[in-house]
Amino acid sequence: MVARLDNPDGDFRATADKETLTELNIRPAIPGDSQLIVDFIRALAEYEKLAHEVVATEADIARDLFGPDPRVFCEIAEWEGKPVGFTLWFYTYSTFQGRHGIWLEDLYVDPALRGKGIGKALLVNLAQRCVREGLGRFEWWVLDWNAPSIEFYKSQGGVMQDEWTKVRVEGEALAKLGQVGP
Repeated sequence: MVARLDNPDGDFRATADKETLTELNIRPAIPGDSQLIVDFIRALAEYEKLAHEVVATEADIARDLFGPDPRVFCEIAEWEGKPVGFTLWFYTYSTFQGRHGIWLEDLYVDPALRGKGIGKALLVNLAQRCVREGLGRFEWWVLDWNAPSIEFYKSQGGVMQDEWTKVRVEGEALAKLGQVGP
């Protein structure tokens, strides 16, 4: 597969051998993609056995990705003109490096099209952004039982950060922690 970044702000295209004329296009999400993004989020949650946690709506995605001050971003992978996957990401900051980075929140490829290089192309697209923008890190979580993804990420240079423990405060605990006053 030959891959190239067509322009510094957007579309990534990868073309397979000339016999199949199969084309992969990675493009920035647009407001009309909000429901598609929710559908991808639900499909990913099903795969991760976390569907019960998904409460995001089309309106939430439209507000946060396409509102006046977006803080989260998304690319859509299209195979032969059809949406087949996505990445959803945002900028982070490392005080140790004194530089921004990218946190990959979600990466999903339709199971019927896995193994065609789409997931790798989505990672490459964001890695190119990191390099182009002089960012210091590209990070994400992977579930500890997801051996195929762990091996894939390692093959791409990913290093598992086992010395860290994730911390989350949400719901009632977040409301309590965020209370104003004594």
